[in-house]
Amino acid sequence: MADVIFFDLDGTLVDHRSAVMETISQIVQAAPNATAPPEELVALWWTLEARHMREYLAGQCSFAEHHRRRLRSFLPMLGEPVPESPGLLDTWIAERYLAVFEESWRCYPDVQPCLETLKRLPRGPRLAVLTNGDPGQQRAKLARFGLLEYFEAVLTPTELGAAKPVAYATACRQMQTDPAQAVNVGDMLESDVRAAALAGLTGIWLDRGIDFVTGGPSPTADESVLRIERLTDLPDRLPRTHT
Repeated sequence: MADVIFFDLDGTLVDHRSAVMETISQIVQAAPNATAPPEELVALWWTLEARHMREYLAGQCSFAEHHRRRLRSFLPMLGEPVPESPGLLDTWIAERYLAVFEESWRCYPDVQPCLETLKRLPRGPRLAVLTNGDPGQQRAKLARFGLLEYFEAVLTPTELGAAKPVAYATACRQMQTDPAQAVNVGDMLESDVRAAALAGLTGIWLDRGIDFVTGGPSPTADESVLRIERLTDLPDRLPRTHT
């Protein structure tokens, strides 16, 4: 049995993509001076999120600044002026984006049943969240759905000093476990599964039937990849990961 199971958060425990799409759709549909159709603006926001999130994870800007950079590129397409003041950009994000985004968070229905089953296992594994997101926002998601109590730790680049995939080794040290006795569960085939395996962990792919980045069908994996379609399938797969 594994000593520690690390869970990704966005796309694994909470439906981040749908929350973003729902939020931006509301914003662009209410923009009378938008310079492009709503579907193009929604796609642009998602592209900007990915670009500036990479900059944040690389240490090139703060979490707040990654939001500002996104907004500076997006507001002209929305037909709105771009404030020079960082404070005004922060206010826009807080009032027009985050307020709606946070209300759009949804926990997948298979999450709590899985965690309850793992909690009841005799000599079961310790559980931790390993996410590249902002610590405050990620803990707020877990608290919203009553999930914090299941996890011994919530590990982000802020605590670890690095993002996934570099963070796998550091996360194992933080949890005082050997990578060979750790499992990482996530929806991203490359960064959650293959990268975890390269770091010595067992990666388990949660294939929810959608590509988190593109919104299209899931990527194709070879038969060597440990794959589940629901988190409730996870407990039964654990004996096959470590003996």
